[in-house]
Amino acid sequence: MSEARNVILPGATLGVLGGGQLGRMFAHAAQAMGYFTAVLDQDPTSPAGRVSHHHIRTDYEDPQGLTELAKLCAAVTTEFENVPAGSLNQLAQSLPVSPAGSAVAIAQDRAREKAHFVQCGVPVAPHAVIETPEQLATVSADLLPGILKTARLGYDGKGQVRVKTLEELAKAWDELGRVACVLEKMLPLAHECSVIVARGRDGAIVNLPVQCNLHRDGILAVTEVYEGNLPAAQVEQALAAAKSVAEGLNYVGVLCVEFFVLQDGSLVVNEIAPRPHNSGHYSQNGCDVSQFELQVRCMTGLPLVQPRLHSPSIMLNLLGDLWFKDSDTAQTPAWGQVLALPGCHLHLYGKVDAKRARKMGHLNITGSTPEQVRATALKAAEILGIAPF
Repeated sequence: MSEARNVILPGATLGVLGGGQLGRMFAHAAQAMGYFTAVLDQDPTSPAGRVSHHHIRTDYEDPQGLTELAKLCAAVTTEFENVPAGSLNQLAQSLPVSPAGSAVAIAQDRAREKAHFVQCGVPVAPHAVIETPEQLATVSADLLPGILKTARLGYDGKGQVRVKTLEELAKAWDELGRVACVLEKMLPLAHECSVIVARGRDGAIVNLPVQCNLHRDGILAVTEVYEGNLPAAQVEQALAAAKSVAEGLNYVGVLCVEFFVLQDGSLVVNEIAPRPHNSGHYSQNGCDVSQFELQVRCMTGLPLVQPRLHSPSIMLNLLGDLWFKDSDTAQTPAWGQVLALPGCHLHLYGKVDAKRARKMGHLNITGSTPEQVRATALKAAEILGIAPF
């Protein structure tokens, strides 16, 4: 009975810190299930704020804004990993918050994140933490060539420098402002993949299928999901590692675990995102439960059911560059031509201005076979000016 009383049923208001596209899609999923939504984001034109019942236009650390959110909501989540963990901790004093500030704090710090992976027994790339000149001086040349990454506030390839020699490493650390960094050895990659898991307050855990990902310039470009997209042993290893990472954090919510697949077929964990993820967007049209519905179920204590992939799926990320394909001024892409293709589902994020490298939306393509979906996706990419894959 006590567990049933802890469930937050439709009709309640659910809050989200962050007003970007992930918050918008969370709000849409929550509203479809009968919840009201509140967004805390200082941008008056934020995608999530514009579709929510309540929009609190304050900074993430504003005490008055956080108090107002806590009064409005029955539970709160986040859509952005760089929301201050302290704000989540403050909200957690008066209502359920998922994921917890402690888990988000680990995801915000690559050094702590790597240490957590090691503690969970999941494989990681050889690496070194560099916070002082003394640590820099002891870095082994065996870690080169490598990628120097800022320990905090890096995403979509930002805050990363490739280095081949110890001299380049020292120069790169200077260029990054001598902030805390992690140097990761570059490994012979075959491709990248990710797993999205959802873990409830009771420890129940479910997952979306393993996603094959293609990145361009550090930004996810294409995700392909279908039965057999990876060898069964790799799928099993990725799922086990992702669940181990979530359980080690005592995580509640939706968590994405990103992997490198090496040329020898082995996997290493790259990083985690404590929220729904770009690579899980296909689940809106390819699965019977989307990652955003899982987010709602986790934060409300509703039962978690194992999602089912009912269609082979491909997701194409739609960056602002597509608006400037044939002109220096923004032109609306040929959505009509794209939507004439079978199985194409357009999701735009409601952003006011298109800018190069800005995530403006995504296109989900579903069909009866992987071959059919791929052919349609390549045709859509051709129409939009996306490089083939």
